[in-house]
Amino acid sequence: MHSEYDVIIVGGGAAGIGAARRLAANGASALLLEASSRLGGRAFTQDLGGYPLDLGCEWLHSGDRNAWVGIAEASGFPVDRSDPPWAQAHPATARNEDDEQAARRAFGDWEERLRPVARGSDRASDALELGGEWNAYVRAIAGFMSGLAPERISASDYLAYDDASTGKNWNLPLGYGTLVAASLPSSTALRLATPAERIDLTADGVAVATRAGTLRAKAVILTVSTAVLAGEAIRLPPGTEPWREAAAALPLGRNEKVFLEIGRDTAFEADSHAYGNLRDARSAAYSIRPNGWPVIEAFLGGEGARILEEEGPAAGFAFVSAELTGLFGGDVASAIRPLAATSWSRVASIGGAYSCALPGQSHARARLARPFEDRLFFAGEATHPFDFTTAHGAHDSGVRAADEALAALQGRDRHGLRGPRIVAGTHATR
Repeated sequence: MHSEYDVIIVGGGAAGIGAARRLAANGASALLLEASSRLGGRAFTQDLGGYPLDLGCEWLHSGDRNAWVGIAEASGFPVDRSDPPWAQAHPATARNEDDEQAARRAFGDWEERLRPVARGSDRASDALELGGEWNAYVRAIAGFMSGLAPERISASDYLAYDDASTGKNWNLPLGYGTLVAASLPSSTALRLATPAERIDLTADGVAVATRAGTLRAKAVILTVSTAVLAGEAIRLPPGTEPWREAAAALPLGRNEKVFLEIGRDTAFEADSHAYGNLRDARSAAYSIRPNGWPVIEAFLGGEGARILEEEGPAAGFAFVSAELTGLFGGDVASAIRPLAATSWSRVASIGGAYSCALPGQSHARARLARPFEDRLFFAGEATHPFDFTTAHGAHDSGVRAADEALAALQGRDRHGLRGPRIVAGTHATR
C-alpha cells in the first residue's frame, strides 16, 4: 500500500471530491478515504424501478452560480433548467386555495420577523405568531429547510442562506449523486470501505490510522459530517476540542424521502407538486411524476422525518399514503405501492441530513472551517458561511480547504521540504 501522499482526504462526498479535483489540478498527490462502500456521501442516486432517483441532494440550488453545473456540462451530464415541480401545483388535488394563500403569507411573515429576532434571541421560534393558525405549516416548511424545529434554528444562520440564494433550482435527470460520484479525478487514489479511525500529527506531516494500516501524508482534509466529527468515531489530535465543539453546535437535522411507484394508469399530472395537510407539522411535500416517471417522491423534514427515524419505513409509507389519499381520493391507494425510503439519520458514517446552526451559534461555521496546525484542514457543507446544506457549498468548501493545504505545503517547500507542483491558473472544474 502506498503510504506517502501530499494530502489524504477523509470523506468521499461532494466536499471530498471538490478537494480532490482542486488538488489534482495543481499536481498534488492525494488519497481519498471513504468509510462507506460508495462515493457521494449525502449525494446518492440509486436505480429504483428503472429510474435514477436521488435519495439525498437533488436540486442544483442557486444553479446560476453552482459549481456542479459547470462540472456537469463539462462532463456531458444534461442540466434541466426548467422550473422545479413545486412551482406548479397538481390540478387534481383537493385544495383550499384561500387556506394555501393564508399559509404561505404566514410563512412569509415569519421569515420577515426573523430579522429582528436574529438581532436578539436568535431563536427562530421567537418569530412564530403566538397562537398562530398556520404555525404548523411554518414548522413543516422550516423542517424542510433546516431539518430541525424552529426552537433549535438560529435565525441569523437561516437568513444567511436565504439572502445568498439566487432562487434558481435546476435538475440533473441522471441524478445529482451520479454526477458527484463520477467526478473524482482518475489521478486520485481511492479506498472505499476504509474509515479513518485516528489522525495524529507527526514530525513532518500527519498519520491516518485505518483498519488496513497507517497512511502518511503532509496534510489531511477532513470532510466528514458534523455528526461524525462531534462523535467519537475518529480520534483527533490533542487540541482539536474546539473543532468538535463547533461541530456539536451545527447538528444535522432530520430530512428523509419516501418513494412510491404508480402501478397503473392514473390522472397524475407529470412534473407537478402537492402538499399534505396544511395544519400538520409532519406533512410531506410531494413531487408527482418527476421527469414523467411513474413515481411520487415524498419529502419529509423535522417532525415528519422523525416518523421514519423512530418508527421505520413502514410507518413512513403509511403516513404518506394516508396524506395522498386525502389529497387525491380513496382510489389512489390501489394505484401506488412502496418503492423505497431513506434513513439518513441511521447511517453511521453520516448521521442525518444537513447541518443547522443552533440559536446563537451561527459563528460556529467559521470556527469549524479554521485549519489546525496547518496540517489538518476542515471542509464540508457545514463549514460554508452561506451555502451550507448544499452540495455546491460542500464542493466549494473542499476547494477552499485544498487551497489552504496547497498554500501550507508551498510554505514548507520554501523551507526545504518537497511540496507539490503548483500550476498557476488551474481550476477545480477543468
